[in-house]
Amino acid sequence: MPTSGSVPSTDSKLPPTLGALKAAGSRHAPRGVKEELRANLIAALTAGKTGEELFPGLIGYHETVIPQVVNAVLAGHDLLLLGLRGQAKTRLARALMRFLDARVPALAGDPLRSHPLEPVGAMAQDIVARDGDAARVVWLGHDDRYGEKLATPDVSVADLIGDVDPIRASREGYDLGDLRAVTFGIVPRTNRGIFCINELPDLAPRIQVALFNILEEQDVQVRGIPLRLPLDLMLVFTANPEDYTSRGQIITPLKDRIGAQVLTHYPKTRDEGVRIMAQEAHVAVSAAVTPIVPDLFHQIIEEAARAARTSEFVDTKSGVSARLTIAALEALHANVLQRGLLLKESRPMARLVDLPATLSAMTGKIELAYEGEQEGPLKVGWHVLSEAVKTLWAERLPPVITEKEDEREKGPWKNILAWFAAGNVLTLSDRSTTQEHEAALAAVPDLAKTTDHLLKPPAAERALWQEFVVEGLFHGGALAREDSARGLVYSDLLAHMMGREEKKRRRT
Repeated sequence: MPTSGSVPSTDSKLPPTLGALKAAGSRHAPRGVKEELRANLIAALTAGKTGEELFPGLIGYHETVIPQVVNAVLAGHDLLLLGLRGQAKTRLARALMRFLDARVPALAGDPLRSHPLEPVGAMAQDIVARDGDAARVVWLGHDDRYGEKLATPDVSVADLIGDVDPIRASREGYDLGDLRAVTFGIVPRTNRGIFCINELPDLAPRIQVALFNILEEQDVQVRGIPLRLPLDLMLVFTANPEDYTSRGQIITPLKDRIGAQVLTHYPKTRDEGVRIMAQEAHVAVSAAVTPIVPDLFHQIIEEAARAARTSEFVDTKSGVSARLTIAALEALHANVLQRGLLLKESRPMARLVDLPATLSAMTGKIELAYEGEQEGPLKVGWHVLSEAVKTLWAERLPPVITEKEDEREKGPWKNILAWFAAGNVLTLSDRSTTQEHEAALAAVPDLAKTTDHLLKPPAAERALWQEFVVEGLFHGGALAREDSARGLVYSDLLAHMMGREEKKRRRT
């Protein structure tokens, strides 16, 4: 993450001193940061760049969020991004750096990073008075001009704005209101740049007042001492609506001074969510093993997240972050890689029996409602995965159980279910070899034939889609399923229920 403490870039072709900068003419004339952002954005729009080209990597915001952010920049407004967690608010704030100039001059030794031709404050003026045209100039890049702070209740005015150093003031003979007696915080050190405060409602009201004073009056009080801070900033704030109303709030005067409020959102479509997941996931790699994870898994994981966002077991006000899908895909990929390494298979294919590996990545990213707390995180994780499978099944296959008795007897699942009804059991493991896995599925009569006829899967994914059919039969209420040490066991539903009743009778 860029910080205001990064080292400014140097370039021998750029003027190194105040005198050289003056000689360069108007090419490096000072201008406000909002004016700079507006001009560079206008140039990009004039060149015909689309929303996704303006903000690369931000998927699904082209028609909704990005036009509003563009309007805010063109209007010269400070910005509040309001949305649930995992909606790329911080990423969007960082993307604004693209519209800053590639290099801007700053007076070396000045913590407020004044433009050399317009020194701000006594410290900058002293440097120019002392060194004249020999005053050294540093050149700031995009990263040097972006600052960021996560708001927490313990953040102080000193952290953000700065603090008066009475010892320095006494030693140097400064008045306590002199900026030369101040140790500046992160906001002034991002002067002439973009500063982002994440989770704004978590800031104490008195800290928000300090920000309000900077926005409106360009002054602030530290320990009761008024300080004049003529800062040139674009301020970006992010907030979660739940925090906005429950844990904290944005004080009305500050909210009134923020020019634009933009609502973010989760991906509108499954395809957008899949693109985000594929873009952001950092999957495990090995020179000896290349895991193969078909697109079906991306769709199941994304659909599980979409199901969680509307589930009665999940606190929907908290949101379900896109980080859930990213972490789940990474966990799945890692489990397939582990199998390949253990079994010496160079190209192991992901299986539905690998899905339990995603639960550890998913459950910690779901805030449970009261009903979910009663069920427990693992059951809720299985629940949203099952909802995903049901959704994908409904898009591709006929219902497992119909209301018409004759269709049940003649339906495509007749021979498959008859095999299970005869007492047979299908055991699938995430540690069996590819040959063992395919052989286990091949033992189920008509499974391969029915799958090929209805789904027409690619040759390399035939076993996967056979697994999908069996899993769908379980979720459709036609089969029973139990967890084993390293996999799943499918059996006849009626026999399973009778077996459970028999076990109960024996215990009693």
